[in-house]
Amino acid sequence: MISYRASHLIFLFVFALPLVGNTQQFPVSDADLDAYTKASFPLLKELYSIPNDAFYLDDIEKNIQWCEANFPKRGFTTRRITTKRAPLLLAERDYGSKKTVLVYLQLDGQPVDSTRWAQEHPFKPALKKKNDKGLWEEIPWDAIENYEDDWRIFVRAASDAKGPVGMFLTAMDIAEKEGIRPNYNLKIIMDFEEEMGSPNLPLAVKQNAELLKADMLIIFDGPRHITNRPTLTFGARGIATVQLTTYGPFLAQHSGHFGNYAPNPALRLSKLLASMKDDDGRVLIPGFYDGVTISPEVERILKNVPDNEAQIKNRLQIAETDKVGRYYQEAIQYPSLNIRGMQSGWINEKVRTIIPGWARAEIDIRLVKETDPERLISLVRNHIEDQGYLVLDSIPRRGLRLTHGKIATFTYEISYQSFRTDFDSDVGLWLRRALKNAFGEEPIMIRMSGGSIPISPFVNTLGIPAVTVPTVNRDNNQHSPNENIRLGNYREGIKTMVAILNEKL
Repeated sequence: MISYRASHLIFLFVFALPLVGNTQQFPVSDADLDAYTKASFPLLKELYSIPNDAFYLDDIEKNIQWCEANFPKRGFTTRRITTKRAPLLLAERDYGSKKTVLVYLQLDGQPVDSTRWAQEHPFKPALKKKNDKGLWEEIPWDAIENYEDDWRIFVRAASDAKGPVGMFLTAMDIAEKEGIRPNYNLKIIMDFEEEMGSPNLPLAVKQNAELLKADMLIIFDGPRHITNRPTLTFGARGIATVQLTTYGPFLAQHSGHFGNYAPNPALRLSKLLASMKDDDGRVLIPGFYDGVTISPEVERILKNVPDNEAQIKNRLQIAETDKVGRYYQEAIQYPSLNIRGMQSGWINEKVRTIIPGWARAEIDIRLVKETDPERLISLVRNHIEDQGYLVLDSIPRRGLRLTHGKIATFTYEISYQSFRTDFDSDVGLWLRRALKNAFGEEPIMIRMSGGSIPISPFVNTLGIPAVTVPTVNRDNNQHSPNENIRLGNYREGIKTMVAILNEKL
């Protein structure tokens, strides 16, 4: 087996050479690609209009049925893979080849708060362009026939991740009409619970390993690099979540009667959380970053990504950054400890003069390949105990609260681990050729993204390499109100997928 160090030295050599051999001319003209893109808008609008919050299984069923209707139209056979909740859907098309490519697509979306969307409804696609004041204004849907690249469709799951589904189906239509025949078989696995952490995916992959067997995995998900140039991402951090609750009086109490007497759980929680990090955002818990090193070879790979740190700060509107890494790409190579939400008492118009009965923090830990999730969870739990807390996995009973001054409830869930694929793997070199043939330039190669996608069950169980092919615009507001997709990115996403179907393995 080739070593990690040696493999990356080989990559650095290979990356410096022009791609030769199996390159092909892109088979579709710009004019024809634009016509195919316009022809796909009714399909895309229909898909976008189906609500897809995974908490509502009736809506998810509608999305599954839509896929069961539309993939067979493109030569696929489909079957449901049963789980404890929403099924996975597998679509297969056999081209009589020796190699098989597994494609991961996501169909569910984040929950919506319709009051925060600047349109009639989050699941009613709205076509918008910027007005003279730089604000997005809705225009008639029919205008999409003469779309401009910077116009956008605003709808939940526009980019994350129904947009790539529309791109892929359109690419299959183009392949059929242009006589493009992949020299590999296709298996498409569709996930309808990704935004819930894909809780049923690992077991389903394990139980259906033979059914899902493939030579490589590509994931159509996520945004391109901030420059919006063609991008390949070779890994992603995993994720675990922690819920931490501290306690004060058994019931919320009048702050006048019991202020200075009854301990405040919100203050205690704040101090507990603050003890976990220094002022530069580095985790203070001993051993949290153990196992992660940035070698000179990895450093060169990270610095080859054309990030503009000033541009990133401006986009986030931050004056300074945490100091876990010296720059963005280095920072996301490490595990993170993030407070994703806090609650105690009431605020705003519901505020009350009380000492809360409890305070809660929701924490996520982003995982990297070098770190064991259970070990990181244990480090955090042990740190809480070291601060003098009795740590439980359930709500403390009434009598117990009289015998311990500090009590915390600590529960956790490990969703999935990180994955990472070498740049010089077969799938990496193949995808690089495809994107260069389509766009005439080398794609940006990113070692690992900071976000998480549930791919490690495929990598670890099936033993196959995986690469993400991001297509959508980075400023798409995914997970937030007013999610959108830039139409220029939608067209170029179709082009990307046609290029992959056309590229010979």
